[in-house]
Amino acid sequence: MSGAQVAPEVPAAAKKILLVDDDPVILGALSLKLKAQGYRVVTASDGSQAITAARKERPDVMLLDVCFPPDVAHGGGVPWNGFLILDWLRRLDETRKLPVIVMTAADKDEYKKRASEVGATAFFRKPIDNQELLTAIDTALLRKEDAAAKQAATAS
Repeated sequence: MSGAQVAPEVPAAAKKILLVDDDPVILGALSLKLKAQGYRVVTASDGSQAITAARKERPDVMLLDVCFPPDVAHGGGVPWNGFLILDWLRRLDETRKLPVIVMTAADKDEYKKRASEVGATAFFRKPIDNQELLTAIDTALLRKEDAAAKQAATAS
């Protein structure tokens, strides 16, 4: 057997991923790759759309870019970045425990440290290795399911 890592087996069917990035090429390419794996994909290109989609769509995992250009705020809106989006999500009951995988094209170690501090389940620099991303998604889903099972066992 080779040294390749095998992703944990988590059925992708009915699992929803919210993909947040200002780059339409990234949104399109990652959406196609995730859909090919059986995931349902919802996309957002700015912070306002991301918060709305997270509340309305109730995704199982979020893939979140860090950097958004000022013009994404549509001329006068909130100047979003991934950490501000994550901060908002952690304040809302319905999204507080949403697993978030942070991604960025920026080569800043401070982003990786900050992502860990705010509870991101994984951190990737673009370009992203597809297999590593799928493994991180599967791991996040397994952790979420384990936490839900423990909470259900404690409640009963």
